[in-house]
Amino acid sequence: MKLVFATHNQNKFNEVKALLPSHIELVSLTDIGCHDEIPETAETLKGNAKIKADYVTRTYGLNCFADDTGLIVDALNGAPGVYSARYAGEQKNAQDNMNKLLSELKGVENRSARFQTSIALNIDRETIYFEGFVEGKITTSKSGEQGFGYDPIFQPEGYQKTFAELPLKVKNLISHRGKAIQKLVTYLHQNSTK
Repeated sequence: MKLVFATHNQNKFNEVKALLPSHIELVSLTDIGCHDEIPETAETLKGNAKIKADYVTRTYGLNCFADDTGLIVDALNGAPGVYSARYAGEQKNAQDNMNKLLSELKGVENRSARFQTSIALNIDRETIYFEGFVEGKITTSKSGEQGFGYDPIFQPEGYQKTFAELPLKVKNLISHRGKAIQKLVTYLHQNSTK
């Protein structure tokens, strides 16, 4: 089965590809010749995931899934949330985003946060949604070289290391995206008629 993952982010693509069974041929937006920056204009993660999946299905006629992920920080009333990728501006720079977040939380004791991933799967003219969450906290400084996005400042519950310090195998087991993708994989297994 060929399935498009609506992303240009190679790190995210590799993370997800490692979770999918070998009978699913995963391709990225680049692989199908889509170089467009699909605007994420919805007010929710679920809405943005649907916008991206719908764009690919409508334009290329392919089965596709898209995700949107937000970091929800309790002390900031849920920010950056749906604006996580462009928290520090439209340049979508991970270092700028982390610096801004660390600056906003300077001296703040309550550092609890969670990641949420919403996935919209467009398959056989249907849209199915999957979600995954991971609880944790924002560290006071960056730590680790692996991962991407906010990984160097997010410490998942039950671990003494940030996502950027954990091996990908471990991160995929416990992460928001990993949990949402597992639900997607289970769905594809149960419904694979192709």
